[in-house]
Amino acid sequence: MIDAVRCAVVIQQGMKERNASVDQSQRILFRVGINLGDIIVEEGDIFGDGVNVAVRLETLARPGEIYVSASVREQVGERLPIMFADIGEQKVKNIARPIHVYKIETCIEPGAAAMTSTGPSLVIPDLPSIAALPFQNMSGDPEQEYFCDGVVEDVITVLSRIKWLFVIARNSSFAYKGRAMDVKQVGRELGVRYVLEGSVRKSGDRVRITTQLIEAETGRHLWAERYDRPIDDIFALQDEITLSVIGAIEPSLRSAEVERAKRKRPDNLGAYDPVLQALPDIYLFRMPEQEKKALVLVERALALDPSYALAHACAGHCYHTLFLRGGQNAEDQATAIRHARSAIAHGQEDALALTFAGFSLAMDGHDRAAAYAAFDAALAVSPSTALAYILGSIILAWAGEAERAIEWGESGLRLSPLDPWRSSAFISSGIGHFHRGRHKEAETAGRKAVQCSPGFTSCYVALAAPLAKLEKLEEAKAAAARILELQPAFRYSRLLTGVDCEPTLAASLSEALRAAGLPE
Repeated sequence: MIDAVRCAVVIQQGMKERNASVDQSQRILFRVGINLGDIIVEEGDIFGDGVNVAVRLETLARPGEIYVSASVREQVGERLPIMFADIGEQKVKNIARPIHVYKIETCIEPGAAAMTSTGPSLVIPDLPSIAALPFQNMSGDPEQEYFCDGVVEDVITVLSRIKWLFVIARNSSFAYKGRAMDVKQVGRELGVRYVLEGSVRKSGDRVRITTQLIEAETGRHLWAERYDRPIDDIFALQDEITLSVIGAIEPSLRSAEVERAKRKRPDNLGAYDPVLQALPDIYLFRMPEQEKKALVLVERALALDPSYALAHACAGHCYHTLFLRGGQNAEDQATAIRHARSAIAHGQEDALALTFAGFSLAMDGHDRAAAYAAFDAALAVSPSTALAYILGSIILAWAGEAERAIEWGESGLRLSPLDPWRSSAFISSGIGHFHRGRHKEAETAGRKAVQCSPGFTSCYVALAAPLAKLEKLEEAKAAAARILELQPAFRYSRLLTGVDCEPTLAASLSEALRAAGLPE
């Protein structure tokens, strides 16, 4: 029965790909009905109630759809990376009892219908897809199995809360427990792009967990990490490891998806792909030139899907950057706020959309209460969203909440030590320390920010100010010169007004940046 459902999905996918390349008059659309029941075979023909129900299911389906009976739904369970929509009980012709009907829902991508030597591959969802396999117990202690399984189950649970990610259910992943598997085969059998695997080794009162993220199609390693921890509270340890793993692999998955989107043909891009292609410019530089490039892609995504929350959130962020670093045009500010509010309205389950939207709402002091609510909502959806902590720390820093800013920045870095936005965590830490008069600590944070993002002016602001306070004027002036090289129209008064900087902090920063040689 599983093979029958797999075959039907692959056939429909094949027809979808075929139809995409021909004129509408030449397209072929199938309805598929699948039932599990007794049949009668006579003289090369089959008939009976089992066949009749399948025929009625086919009639109920619309062109291009697959309808199955409750018996099929039960047999398939969670063993295939597909979703079922419950259509309810339907009365059909020549069948005495109502049929409980399910529609197979797949979000599938061209190329997934390819056949392999072991049979048809499962369709790959349009969203990035991942399977977390059972971790190997390397301790030789069967009693540690529950800990290994618990870690993976927690990882699957948290991954499943990430809206943009298609996650294979625990029962399907754990079918591979105790088996030595090739990740390429796992990817084909489960229909996923990425596989997370790992091992657990316990020794005395310590445990070592290794994890690695692999691209299933190529076998390429995308990320790996090792965690050595004391076992004081085993449940607290499970929680810590889970958040650390998710916080680290989420940006790795996004980077892999960006690279994949760049390889797709322009005529085969959905709304999701232009946003992916825009993210590097949004993530890495956060300067007007890059934001304008990103906006072209984001607006293309919104033309395809006007309710796409992440596209609205990215547009809001781009317009906010244009406002803050492109002359503080009121129209850019209003557009940023409009997109941010649309992102929140459409993206209550999208942690990244909520994060970007909150940042856009708060950076000019427009509505910090709404921004904090958006950050809290993002962390409720996905507690491992490092970017919510990182961008939230910036808002807290400019608002003068120094200690919370430092704390939030550290939380973001703990979750995602190599995050593309990590320079912002160092900036907020630097501003926080500066506000508290800890200028040496602020200098250290500023240097780390510059090292992470040498093309971003705010990093040099976070460095120049404490250098001036420490009377390292030559170095402070060198940092200031770099700011003007990157952004010739920079004026520190505009920056501090644009972010609605807390008055005492603004006065102290103004004095330091003036001493560094920056124009007011």
